[in-house]
Amino acid sequence: MINLTQKERMLLEDQKKHEQVCVQKYNEYASKATDPQLKQLFTAYAQQEQTHYDTINQILNGQLPAMGGGQGRGLTPLQGGVQPGAGNPSDAALCNDMLMTEKYVSDTYNTAIFEFRDSNIRNILNHIQKEEQQHGEGIFNYMSAKGMYNP
Repeated sequence: MINLTQKERMLLEDQKKHEQVCVQKYNEYASKATDPQLKQLFTAYAQQEQTHYDTINQILNGQLPAMGGGQGRGLTPLQGGVQPGAGNPSDAALCNDMLMTEKYVSDTYNTAIFEFRDSNIRNILNHIQKEEQQHGEGIFNYMSAKGMYNP
């Protein structure tokens, strides 16, 4: 049984809300995307965000989640599969919003990680943060390949 401090619990509740927003956005945006590849990307990320949400819930319920199952795969289904070309403007707006969201969520995990006493929980949060960064990278790569983002 994990014994969380008030601050740790508050940080986890915040992360849980962020994950809930990510699940909702990715599912909504998957239905709005015009490009089938983008629909696939958003659907895959929605599933991974749901796993993050469930993991946070387990910790809040005093359980130390196992780091197997859906986590650790680093879903990037479009690597090498995106065809270059001009992307749809509405798809670009969805991508911009999700890239901004992933940047924010990754940053909030960074802060939370430093506030936890238990190294096991730190490792779990670090793992989730890495997957958030991979989502951002997947969106970045999609946008770059479609001419939507030119760093």
